[in-house]
Amino acid sequence: MGSWLPYCFSAMTMGSVGRAGFKMALEVREQLLRFGPEHIGVHEKPNYDRCFEIATEASFRGTIGPCALVMLTPLIVGTAFSVEMLSGLLAGSLGSVVQIAISASKTDGAWIQAKEDIKAGALEYAKKHCRGEPTLLRIAESGKTIGDPRKDTSGPPLHILIQLMAVESLVLAPFFATHGGLLFKFL
Repeated sequence: MGSWLPYCFSAMTMGSVGRAGFKMALEVREQLLRFGPEHIGVHEKPNYDRCFEIATEASFRGTIGPCALVMLTPLIVGTAFSVEMLSGLLAGSLGSVVQIAISASKTDGAWIQAKEDIKAGALEYAKKHCRGEPTLLRIAESGKTIGDPRKDTSGPPLHILIQLMAVESLVLAPFFATHGGLLFKFL
């Protein structure tokens, strides 16, 4: 369960970024359809306030699920099972976070750099095999689309995930030691 927790956290944060981006794209599309692309910026001022409202609301709503996951999991595991299981949860989470952090910083940055290299024509493979074919650039663009939110949104909060779970577990350790393992006491 500890190994699963950081992956679930990352998926939740990336999902919230995707939902916010979709809402933002719909708002921009609606403004373009309402005023027409030729009139935006000339005759009509874009409604920037609505875009800021969407971003602010999405940032607050998008953190509720991941924060609840991080705060409630050690509390439930320590109370229902035991201190030993909670330490296993923390150890598994730490191992997974290290793998995700390395992957998020290196692999996702490589996806972004690959797109730039393909656009610049710096890759020999792209020059030789994909001359005039936009398929490779589209694939690289989709890699950048995945790489940006993972590197920028899911990577940095993983440090907070581990710190918060460890501090919460340490603060509540006396409670878990005396009252934890409720599931095993009743079985």
